[in-house]
Amino acid sequence: MKKVIYTLLALLALASVAFAVESQLWGEMRLQNILGYGQEETLQLGALFTLLQSKYFAWVFLAVLLGVPAVFFLHYKIVGPKIFPHSQKKHYAFNLFHRTIHQIAGISFLVIIPTGFVIIFGDFFGGGTFVRWAKNLHAFFTVPLAVVILPMALMWLKEALFTLEDIKWFMILGGYLSKEKRIINATQFNAGQKMWYWVAILGTLTMILTGAMMFFLDFKIEMLHTLSGLSQIDLLRLAAILHNVMGFVVVALFITHVYMSMFAIKGAVHSIITGYVEEEEVKYLHNAWYKKLKEKGKF
Repeated sequence: MKKVIYTLLALLALASVAFAVESQLWGEMRLQNILGYGQEETLQLGALFTLLQSKYFAWVFLAVLLGVPAVFFLHYKIVGPKIFPHSQKKHYAFNLFHRTIHQIAGISFLVIIPTGFVIIFGDFFGGGTFVRWAKNLHAFFTVPLAVVILPMALMWLKEALFTLEDIKWFMILGGYLSKEKRIINATQFNAGQKMWYWVAILGTLTMILTGAMMFFLDFKIEMLHTLSGLSQIDLLRLAAILHNVMGFVVVALFITHVYMSMFAIKGAVHSIITGYVEEEEVKYLHNAWYKKLKEKGKF
């Protein structure tokens, strides 16, 4: 418990520093600083950024926001969820550290994603205080996510490595298009979970870096300037483009992850809350892992 409290205090301290710095970046010096960014168009990103920002990004995000849940709604109505008893033998698969890291990341995503949509559709919400608060929350909850993303990457790296068996999983989409329970030869993480792991880790790291560049507008990374030859304004435009593109993918896969754990497989979400996985669920959906656990006498 003490470790959790110390972690939360550290996150609050980091967030406080971030907002203190922001007050210096977004004050009366803002315009003067922008004029000093350099206007040379090394990659001619101005026109591309303006086109994407004004014509396409909002529509793509809207398509993801409405389209992905609509597909899963149809899946739920037509195919239905997989239901396991959750009353049989259980295996303690996720310790307190695993669960704490995952829950901090999950809560962060649940704030960052909706506030990100408010920022994207700021004109629709009329701008002003509401959008400004969304921007601040978006930045604030990036701090705990940044703290836990590397521990999460390391603790599940081995389980997230792809194998040849994962090709078969993708070919049948893990059996989720069938109403029947079918034994799937997957490891502790199936191919879909592995894909989410890599998108979540690499996508989040990319979005944290690009988001920080946009948040701390005047923060210059000389190595990036040297390697790319880009002016500060072009680097910010490139950061915005990458941030949005990665956002499409991360949001779509996050919605998928939530649907699978809360609706497609009834009760699956409890494993990351209690740490226990149920025998029949593991036997059917992670049979390769189940066989290893069986050999070790875990079931």
